[in-house]
Amino acid sequence: MAAACHVRSSSLPSKSHPLASSVEEQLTTLRASSASVIHKLGGLKDLHDRVGDLFKLPHTQQALSSEHQDKCLEEMFDGSLRLLDACATTRDVFSQMKECVQELESSFRRKRGAESNVENEVQAYMNSRKRMSKVISKYCGNLKRMEKKCTELHVDKDSVVVDGMLKEVEEISLMVFQSLLSSVSLSKARSRPAGWSLVSKLLPSRQITSQVQAYANGVEKMDVELLNLIGKTSTSLVEMKSVLEGLEALECSIEQTEEELECIYRRLLKSRVSLLNMHA
Repeated sequence: MAAACHVRSSSLPSKSHPLASSVEEQLTTLRASSASVIHKLGGLKDLHDRVGDLFKLPHTQQALSSEHQDKCLEEMFDGSLRLLDACATTRDVFSQMKECVQELESSFRRKRGAESNVENEVQAYMNSRKRMSKVISKYCGNLKRMEKKCTELHVDKDSVVVDGMLKEVEEISLMVFQSLLSSVSLSKARSRPAGWSLVSKLLPSRQITSQVQAYANGVEKMDVELLNLIGKTSTSLVEMKSVLEGLEALECSIEQTEEELECIYRRLLKSRVSLLNMHA
């Protein structure tokens, strides 16, 4: 949320303060977690809840309101704006993704009563995914540069206080947003109908099962199923039903992610308002 401040903030809550310790604990949990990106999103929401509570402390407000903390506050403002932008962009990408899924769902529902050729509809969906992936790739590059800047702005571990912790909060938040965006990006292997069959041929049989399991997650699983329909003169009712059920499940997952991102966005907005009030 903020870059490291060069002013020693000994007047701010120290690392040993219960709330500060709580933020540090959640940062450590997020960094060490091997959970899915979606689960990390829940952890990120909890992290920003704790940051919000830290800002409510009279001691924090008094310390950051003092004149010598102006530079710190300015850096925190910049960091909070970066996170708001990153969260909003990630949320917008998922909103666009949901629209693409809903359009394809509608197409499949209209043709559900009979065997049909759905290649054009699937190809249109994949083309939309490709365009979206180009945008994601560009923005992920921006997030990586922001994250690198956060990493380079090192804070002396002996004096890590609110300003230093918020730098770490910004860094881990950008990492989660980047991972989330990457999870819905269309890779080159998935953008070709022959992508999965080629992988299957190259892998030893004992590895195929684990790779199938890896592919059988959310967006990737749906991409594989849809790519298998391209080139077919007719799609059976069983295939149509299976793909439609997969699209409905994917839409539900995207909506849950949108809700989580909206919750995080509101928490980030509250934190920015708190900073503004301290500066007033």
